[in-house]
Amino acid sequence: MSTPVVKIGIVTISDRASRGQYPDLSGPAIEQELHKILTTPWQAVKRMVADEQPAIEAVLKSLCDEERCSLVVTTGGTGPAPRDVTPEATVAVCDKILDGFAEQMRTVSLKFVPTAILSRQIAGVRGHSLIINLPGKPSAIADCLYAIFPAVPYCIDLIEGDYMETDETVVKAFRPQHARKP
Repeated sequence: MSTPVVKIGIVTISDRASRGQYPDLSGPAIEQELHKILTTPWQAVKRMVADEQPAIEAVLKSLCDEERCSLVVTTGGTGPAPRDVTPEATVAVCDKILDGFAEQMRTVSLKFVPTAILSRQIAGVRGHSLIINLPGKPSAIADCLYAIFPAVPYCIDLIEGDYMETDETVVKAFRPQHARKP
């Protein structure tokens, strides 16, 4: 019997990248880091969307409800600018918001840049999917992913998503001893 492949949504939210005015560097950065972190077989389900709240909401709903991604990671649209609406779209589609992810990402980012306090990225649950907003800068993506990923697999266990394992030499996922196994 073959191991099921976990689906992970990767969403780049950018007006200019969606119009082809510059290449998307952030989506590929997320994918690259996840390949380092995860040992579980997984498949990226990639999307790119402009900074439009209804469009972002539609993509998030599709990835969670139709594609059945256990994890959906967004990049971009988390700042204070008028067109930055990723957190609003995430809140609109989530059943629960998990504030600890945002707190940890900002804490880590503040070690590198004082403007991290302007970041509004959040995380939440929609059904059996965990949605995490990451910043748009590729180096900040890596910093944030490594800071929060120890909690991601167990969170996905708790919401009855797909079981994920990490390369413990890269990121050691935390699971209580009684946690479910595949």
